[in-house]
Amino acid sequence: MSKLIASAAIKGAHTLVKKAEDMLQKVIVEKGEDFAFEFPDTAFYLPMIYAMTTFPVKTLGDMRVALGMAKELLHEEPEEHLWKPYLGEALDSGMATLFAEEIILALKYINGLEPAKDTETGYVYNGFITDTIQRNLGIQLVDGTMPGFAVIIGAAPNDETAVNIVRKLQGKNILTFLSGHVNGNSVTKQLLRKGVELGWDTRIVPLGPDTEHALYAADWAIRASLIYGGKKPGDYKEHLKYQKDRVFAFAVVLGELDDIIWTTGAGAINMGFPAICDTDVPVIHPTGVCIYEEVEKELDHNKIVQKAIEVRGLKIIVEKPPIPVAYGPAFEGERIRKEDMFLEFGGTRTPSFEWVRMRGMEDIEDGKVVVVGNNWQERYEKGGEMPLGIVVDVAGRKMQKDFEPVIERKIHSNINEAQGVWHMGQRDINWMRISHNAKKEGFTLEHLGIINATMTHHRFRAIVDKVQVTIYTDGSDVLRLMEEARSVYKERDQRLGGLVDEAVDIFYSCLLCQSFAPSHVCVISPERLGLCGAYSWLDCKAAFEIDPTGGNQPIIKGELLDERYGRYTGIDEYLKKASGGAVETLNLYTIMENPMTSCGCFECIIAIIPEANGVMIVQRGHTEMTPVGMKFSTLAGSVGGGTQNPGFMGIGRNFIVSKKFLHGDGGIKRIVWMTKNLKESLKEAFEKRAEEEGVPDLLDKIADETVAEDSEKLLEFLTSVGHPALEMEPML
Repeated sequence: MSKLIASAAIKGAHTLVKKAEDMLQKVIVEKGEDFAFEFPDTAFYLPMIYAMTTFPVKTLGDMRVALGMAKELLHEEPEEHLWKPYLGEALDSGMATLFAEEIILALKYINGLEPAKDTETGYVYNGFITDTIQRNLGIQLVDGTMPGFAVIIGAAPNDETAVNIVRKLQGKNILTFLSGHVNGNSVTKQLLRKGVELGWDTRIVPLGPDTEHALYAADWAIRASLIYGGKKPGDYKEHLKYQKDRVFAFAVVLGELDDIIWTTGAGAINMGFPAICDTDVPVIHPTGVCIYEEVEKELDHNKIVQKAIEVRGLKIIVEKPPIPVAYGPAFEGERIRKEDMFLEFGGTRTPSFEWVRMRGMEDIEDGKVVVVGNNWQERYEKGGEMPLGIVVDVAGRKMQKDFEPVIERKIHSNINEAQGVWHMGQRDINWMRISHNAKKEGFTLEHLGIINATMTHHRFRAIVDKVQVTIYTDGSDVLRLMEEARSVYKERDQRLGGLVDEAVDIFYSCLLCQSFAPSHVCVISPERLGLCGAYSWLDCKAAFEIDPTGGNQPIIKGELLDERYGRYTGIDEYLKKASGGAVETLNLYTIMENPMTSCGCFECIIAIIPEANGVMIVQRGHTEMTPVGMKFSTLAGSVGGGTQNPGFMGIGRNFIVSKKFLHGDGGIKRIVWMTKNLKESLKEAFEKRAEEEGVPDLLDKIADETVAEDSEKLLEFLTSVGHPALEMEPML
């Protein structure tokens, strides 16, 4: 290993440990050793220290202990005239650095200095990445739509180069974190000057202005092995192996490197994350710690993103339709404000709809895109508002009517992934905008058709052989066809609404999250969607037709062993094989005995409240206390990782209003506490289910956080309203 790099990493570690020690002593004098601290919305204390050592840092006194652990990892600087392989010392120093940086940032939170605010621009950085965000993005990390993440440290030579690098990362669908600066300039400031939209929606997330803020990205990474991988705190070898093999991160360092950058990079290399620099630095090529090279250089900024992807070993395939604007999932969260809008359709402004129809092979012409309307080009050039009907006709030897709504739902992603084009809603309640910039680049209505033709072929290539798209722009045509579409929507809903578990012989698995949680298997039935909320039985059925060797596999139900709890011989046999023997049996309709495993992507958590003889449900993103004495983040830390936890389970929120929800435990009448957000979002469907169960006023009898956040007050409320769970058979 380069003596220069080792010396810099070791010196940098000493500097940061001393800085942390000085800051900590000052805060202890002001607040005392018993002062408690936790990063916002996490169950993992100071995550890096907790994962590596099993030590939960809860107070300032605990930080002193953790800092002592960092000191034990420090080494003396290399001697002037003695060469030796310094890799071990440098890696130790890197880990000491991560510990010290975590303590420094925690102390800054205590002092009100985090999330940081840029004094020049007023921009407020993201700061610590919460568990909620980690779980929100979990499904994108495992299904390939977000193949990895990058940390950019420093500043590009100019603003245009910064934009070019970030746009290339976006085009590869890579989540990008920003930190650090070069003489006060940074990629964050460069992007702000060029008007680039920043934030989670666009996958460009500025963490903070200093190199140390890259620690937040390392904390984000290490929690993946805690949340999804089921790795135990303190098992540092397994954590680091998981990071190298399953968390595809890398650093891009722009500008000259100092000791702090080198030592932070040494910490990242411990985790298998290589660094690619745009300056003439010594390289480190031996493999083992990382999959390939540890430190590499690429002086050509047009090639640095591709070089980084190669060094990290990412396999990225991006299908881009032939349109004049950039395209990819990174643009899916882009917003187009009114002042940036050239043209809009739908919403409450104009009639608009989108409709996928199954057609015979001889009835359509593959790849054909037609815009129907009088003088539509002239009206388009004026901008403003227009009616819009999008009809996507598909044909295929394996195509089925039931796949129409699956393909139709993807119109949202198809359109949203075009830079400068925004889409919301579906069917006849959609709303779309085209920006001035997209129009300037040459985007037209025909490109809406080209996008949907190309991406329907790409996403459904195994079941779709032909795609033809027709765009309607005259109000009379749109209204006439909208009525036809509405009758089809209604027919579909009636047909699919009657689909129940007993009516099919095959359920489906979802194994996508096994890339993060190897023992987890989602079992999806017509009446139970995936716990992430993203996959229904129909989605899985279509996915299997598209990719027979993919993550959604058919499960032959087999013999029914327990009707009440939902246990089948075929499911048990499949689980043993798919989980590698970790899970031997499953009951689909209970949380009390062999419930389904959870990975970490779940939308909600169910937890038993024994004293109330019922269950509570809390959704991802709720940060307050619950009646079981734990917040969502703490509950999630014990529920995930692919283990079965009787009395606790992760679910998709729409499962709550399924007839199979806790069927074996008494159904929705067991719900005694649910967040206000869930009650409001599910109100219509929930009240319908409650009426079917003979308790039409059940929602009013279910407590929420405005009524009780502890079991004692909850029980008082339930007794006062006469909740049915109090009269049901005991759950325990």
